[in-house]
Amino acid sequence: MVKALPDGVNDPAWLHGASAFTTVRTRLGAALLWPEHLARLRDTCAFLGLPAPDTHLPPPDAHPWGLLRVTVTEGGTFASHHPLTPGPRPGGGVTIRLTGVQVHPQLGAHKTGNYLPYRLAAREAAPAFEGLLLDAHGQVVDGSRTSPLLELGGELVVPAGGLPSVTRAAFLRGLPHVTRPVHAAELARVTRAWVCGSGVGTVPVARIEGLSGECPARDLNARWPETTDPALVWPDPRIGS
Repeated sequence: MVKALPDGVNDPAWLHGASAFTTVRTRLGAALLWPEHLARLRDTCAFLGLPAPDTHLPPPDAHPWGLLRVTVTEGGTFASHHPLTPGPRPGGGVTIRLTGVQVHPQLGAHKTGNYLPYRLAAREAAPAFEGLLLDAHGQVVDGSRTSPLLELGGELVVPAGGLPSVTRAAFLRGLPHVTRPVHAAELARVTRAWVCGSGVGTVPVARIEGLSGECPARDLNARWPETTDPALVWPDPRIGS
């Protein structure tokens, strides 16, 4: 039976993904790295021709760890806040997988409601923790829910072309690094890697799968960053305050 489209979703934000959003980690009601998230959200709103985000957000609930999503559409700014409970910390690091999914050529640097490529990459990568997306030239640009950071030739490398990650930028503050294109073939030479995002912090990679050639996987030396920054650590549910 065909159902009538509800009025609430008969809107470009729902029908075409015409929205911008950011997800912000909170700690005991404090929005972490909010100025950086807001600056990126403003840039995306300007790119999409959406209204500038309203900065007067309701105070988040004082969850031990939370995830605040701020979404902007033609109709205004909307916020939702939920407890952040990703489960036990993966002490030995995580597995990530290179997928064949490509980012949108114009939208890859923005966090928009056009999110299908990232969902497809996560599905292709499962059960791995993360799936890496490519651009049309076969270069690694982003993850399905986090942003990659690679060590190549003793140098920290941010793959060019993806979302400018707020969490990754906070981790790299004061550390020498370069941003450049990284072809998928270079993953076979990665010596260490991390994935960064508001929901998980900065997580070391223990294994990269989905590589081409004789070695379809590469094991890495996974070491957690030595930091107590609440924006960068794994949100441990045992730490209440």
